[in-house]
Amino acid sequence: RLGSCLMPVPQFIDQIALLEFLSPESILNWLGPWALVGVAFIIFAECGLLIGFFLPGDSLLFLTGLFVAQNFIEQSIWLVVIVLTTMAVVGNLVGYWIGRAVGPKLFDKPDSKIFKQEYVEKTHAFFEKYGAKALVLARFVPIVRTFITVVAGVSRMDRRHFFVWSAVGAVLW
Repeated sequence: RLGSCLMPVPQFIDQIALLEFLSPESILNWLGPWALVGVAFIIFAECGLLIGFFLPGDSLLFLTGLFVAQNFIEQSIWLVVIVLTTMAVVGNLVGYWIGRAVGPKLFDKPDSKIFKQEYVEKTHAFFEKYGAKALVLARFVPIVRTFITVVAGVSRMDRRHFFVWSAVGAVLW
């Protein structure tokens, strides 16, 4: 009875269409002349907004470079690099400030089983010891890249330290 375990064909086709929509090439083709603006927003969302964790940032950066080389994106590679690096840094800063704003409200309840103040203290100690390395290396790990900025904000990582290492990670990425 293997056939009864399989997903119905129409639902499977819909899922393939969704995956195709999220492919970097489809995104760039769909954006057309607005490709740089769209990619900049996607990089911003992936780096700073919690909703961006599913976006294809790494492969999108690579394909954007190829589209610039093929003149599909008309802006120069240097402008593209500056815009996308800036959006990655700004996205991280927004994520950090979201964490700083929301963190105290989440961890202020002493009866909470999930959000405990001791977790914030342990996370703060982690960022004090490994913050620079964590921020730079997290840039290259898709889902971690999205959430580390908020966690750094919740743990009250030093702002200047965060900004410097976030910028270093963005340039290297």
